[in-house]
Amino acid sequence: MLRLPVVFCTLFFVLSLWGISFAAPKKIPLKILPDSSKVTVKKFDTKALDKLSADKDFDYKGEGVGKPSLWALFWRWLWDAITRLFNRIPFGGQFLEYLVLGISAAFLVYVIFKSLGIDLSRGWRGDAAKANLSYSESLENIHEINFDADIEKAIAQNNYRLAVRLLYLRCLKQLNDKKLIQWQIDKTNTTYLYELTDPQQKQVFGLLTRQFEYVWYGNFAINKQAFASIDLLFQNFKKQLP
Repeated sequence: MLRLPVVFCTLFFVLSLWGISFAAPKKIPLKILPDSSKVTVKKFDTKALDKLSADKDFDYKGEGVGKPSLWALFWRWLWDAITRLFNRIPFGGQFLEYLVLGISAAFLVYVIFKSLGIDLSRGWRGDAAKANLSYSESLENIHEINFDADIEKAIAQNNYRLAVRLLYLRCLKQLNDKKLIQWQIDKTNTTYLYELTDPQQKQVFGLLTRQFEYVWYGNFAINKQAFASIDLLFQNFKKQLP
């Protein structure tokens, strides 16, 4: 029975400590200290402002945005019309975005293939399209051309562009006869350039190729003197062949 008073005393002591620990904290009044820092009042430099106002470099009054040209207004109207049209179609805006990306990618591929000298139109034009080509742009067989006679005829007619083309085709035949390239009717000039293994031959043939492409595909009109210079380049290249 003596244990019961001890238990009650212990329980009373614990509860007293628990009540003390959760008692409300004593409130401490806040004391606001006055601001004693020194305040420096800054003033505008009127002379500097007047100087900047008089500076012509900071005068933007006469540099308003000009009115757009009629051409710019036309393209803006066309683009707005296309945008409104596709916005009426379900998923039209997304389709227009993919369409623009597709056209941009196709144009990039075209530029790359064009720079490499690859004729993309050969893949889908048929024999009928080839039949409509003139002699100067047909796919000649270098083994069936009488180069000496045809070059002489072109020079007599002052058709120096065609004469340069024949010089280049004869050069291809010479390289093929020397087993330096493997001529095929659908190969490009760039392909023949890569087939050459001799660095000096490749450099000179690259120069001849550029001369031919400038004259033929660039539609550059050349006179007798210019043709004589190009003809000399082809003759010197022939002398370098084994």
